[in-house]
Amino acid sequence: MAGSDSNYQVVYRGETLTDYAPAGLVFFQRPKENGGGFWLGRTYDGVFWLEISAPVSLSQGLLYLQSLKNPVTVDPKSTEPDNNLPLF
Repeated sequence: MAGSDSNYQVVYRGETLTDYAPAGLVFFQRPKENGGGFWLGRTYDGVFWLEISAPVSLSQGLLYLQSLKNPVTVDPKSTEPDNNLPLF
């Protein structure tokens, strides 16, 4: 296994996942003859739970992980309607 980080692991073709953290994020590289790309999911005892239901490129998966880490917050501001705005 190569390319591990504190919050995800990458398992390339022909390699095996030897150590994992429960609910840890893992990329498994797909065979080229099956379209390539990676499966992204979470590891549990006896289960690999898909985080994204379709294969992704490594860069797409990393963008997804980044969005989990840094969610966009929206400030719901209420503004009073302006009755003087023209319709036409």
